[in-house]
Amino acid sequence: MQYSFKEVFGTLVVQKELFDVVAKPLVEDLIHGKNGLLFTYGVTGSGKTHTMTGSPGDGGLLPRCLDMIFNSIGPFQAKRFVFKLDDKNGVDVQCEVDALLERQKREAMPIMKTPSAIRQIDPEFADMINVQEHCKADEVDEDNVYAVFVSYIEIYNNYIYDLLEEAPFDPIKPKWNNCNTPVRNGDFIPPQSKILREDQNHNMYVAGCTEVEVKSTEEAFEVFWRGQKKRRIANTQLNRESSRSHSVFIIKMAQAPLDADGDNVLQEKEQITLSQLSLVDLAGSERTSRTRAEGNRLREAGNINQSLMTLRTCIEVLRENQMYGINKMVPYRDSKLTHLFKNYFDGGGKVRMVVCVNPKSEDYEESLQVMRFAEMTQEVEVARPVDRPLCGLTPGRRFRNQAFREELSRKLEMRGGPINAEREEQTLSEMFLQNFPPLPLCELLDVNDDEALPKLIEVLEKRHKARQMLSQEVAKTALALKTALQEFDSSVVSKENYMQEKLSEKEKILAGQKMELERQEKKIKTLEYKVEILEKTTTIYEEEKRNLEQELESQTQKLQRQASDKRRLEARLQGVMTETTMKWEKECERRVAAKQLEMQNKLWVKDEKLKQLKAIVTEPKNDKPERPSRERDREKPVQRSVSPPPVPNAPPVRLRHRRSRSAGERWVDHKPPSNLPTETVMQPHVPHAITVAAASEKALAKCDKYMLTHQELASDGEIETKLIKGDVFKTRGGGQAVQFTEIETLKQESPTGRKRRSSPSNPDLHRDAADSEWTDVETRCSVAVEMRAGSALGPGYQHHAQPK
Repeated sequence: MQYSFKEVFGTLVVQKELFDVVAKPLVEDLIHGKNGLLFTYGVTGSGKTHTMTGSPGDGGLLPRCLDMIFNSIGPFQAKRFVFKLDDKNGVDVQCEVDALLERQKREAMPIMKTPSAIRQIDPEFADMINVQEHCKADEVDEDNVYAVFVSYIEIYNNYIYDLLEEAPFDPIKPKWNNCNTPVRNGDFIPPQSKILREDQNHNMYVAGCTEVEVKSTEEAFEVFWRGQKKRRIANTQLNRESSRSHSVFIIKMAQAPLDADGDNVLQEKEQITLSQLSLVDLAGSERTSRTRAEGNRLREAGNINQSLMTLRTCIEVLRENQMYGINKMVPYRDSKLTHLFKNYFDGGGKVRMVVCVNPKSEDYEESLQVMRFAEMTQEVEVARPVDRPLCGLTPGRRFRNQAFREELSRKLEMRGGPINAEREEQTLSEMFLQNFPPLPLCELLDVNDDEALPKLIEVLEKRHKARQMLSQEVAKTALALKTALQEFDSSVVSKENYMQEKLSEKEKILAGQKMELERQEKKIKTLEYKVEILEKTTTIYEEEKRNLEQELESQTQKLQRQASDKRRLEARLQGVMTETTMKWEKECERRVAAKQLEMQNKLWVKDEKLKQLKAIVTEPKNDKPERPSRERDREKPVQRSVSPPPVPNAPPVRLRHRRSRSAGERWVDHKPPSNLPTETVMQPHVPHAITVAAASEKALAKCDKYMLTHQELASDGEIETKLIKGDVFKTRGGGQAVQFTEIETLKQESPTGRKRRSSPSNPDLHRDAADSEWTDVETRCSVAVEMRAGSALGPGYQHHAQPK
């Protein structure tokens, strides 16, 4: 199996490299006012807690994040209680006096909730936070003041508990033993689960959670370690210290700009930015069949797996919404874990996930599921830009204020200003006493002593002169100081005027930019309105175009159906017309042939009558033979005249085949194998014919005509051969069809009687026939008169062609 990730770390990777790639961008975003979320995800025993916390001498992601935060904002931190969190996930700013009162109030409390920075570090975790690399964030706003608050919660069996909550002894309900005496060591009230609420910005937070303001890495990690001791862990078959809950360490950073003087925090709540970084150590997914969990451990494993499954479901739904552009509801409320970080998945911050994989073969199936889910989460992008408030103050005012104070102190020190009032006063008095001459001994022992008073007068005069000189020097110094102060005031006034001019220019520029911005916003709104109108028009036109295309397509299909129906009807009418034309042509031919045959029969009958009458008339009248009696007729069978014998030296008869009307066409001669040879003189002959024993599509495709030879037994016991003819047509499906047009009948007969020839070719035969019964003229005339047209075709003639 192959999976792709943004970064893959080997088994020998150090915590510093992992922190620089994964957590450092999140800390920089936190300092710049953006939210972040960091998961550690994997199966039980894969190293999630080690990745988050670290080990002695090599801190994990959490202590390195804290160290980077305080290294970056250390000189810019506000005093305690300047920022004060409220109960609705908000923050307020207090003045220095209120913050001082709050500090004094907290110091007077017997139990301090905020740990002191002077307290010694617990040696249990001292090595974890002793990070040698002093990592700092880039571009920290030096005109802001910062405050850091931390909280620590766990999600156990889908309930949220505060790990920093102090559970005091309840004096109202004391504990009693079996002897009705109170228990000496008071028990703590079991921790109460917390509920989730939504603030005015639609961000989720834990109501009533303990949030501690910290001022250093050591102090923050001490708070974390205090809550870590309360976290629920247990011994399972897979891990000796297996986490039985999801732990969430939340770092909140409040920042606000300084005022125009750069001394105090700007007392405007709208200018406060509150960002949050959540470090989540998820409990490991595990199979109960491997951990052999029972009782509470089994219930814990079920809740852990259920919350992780809900997390997967939420990520999958977000991915589907992003890929297919749908708005499917994400089931955040199915688990407290997903419900708490709902705003992150909605785009309220950057989300990072560290997937911990154990190379053990026993964890193969679980590791595949973990990596498949982690690979899928990379395709989800939910980040959205964060708008920071604009304060409109001059940047760099903090350091300018510090530089101004330092310069003022230096100048005052150079000119004897009140830098250190006590030391300056002592120096001036010493200088004053040293400049005066010492007083002589003023004791008068004699009235006539003239030396003491003149010496005293001289010393006093010198002192008076020195005093005048000092007064003049003090006046000069005061004048010089006054002049310097006036110059400084004028420079300050000029600077203020210059700053006011610059500020007014900047305000004008800002006003112009604001007006331009408003104009652009109006223009954008107008353009958006136009775009919306154009989109609606385009939608209407597209709908009309779609309707017209559908109508055109339906009309085209209708025309195509009509055209196909028309072609089908034309083909049918053409076939009917062709069939009707052929039928009527055949019918006309048949009627003409029948009419011609009828006329020929009539002519032949008339000729026969005439010939018989002529023979009767021209016959010599000899003795009239006796007419046989009826008894003789009954006794003797009537013998008919036999056919004349063949002429002795007659030339051989030349067989002539009947020519077909379609000699130039190809025929299929279908002769079934059951037919018998007739051995007659006249045989049907079809040129260019393909003789087959059974009709086949291949043979029909090559020919235009079809003939079937059919034999059957006639009523007189002779074989009757029928030649059934037809035309071959190609069907629309690509096959062949035969339309039968006519039937020719070939019949072989045996002579059963004799008939008199109408015109005998040999006169001897006429004499031999005198003995027959046809010698009676009356009988012959009566027979000749009784013949009708079409009743008989005469002796020796037979028509074998019968039209259909």
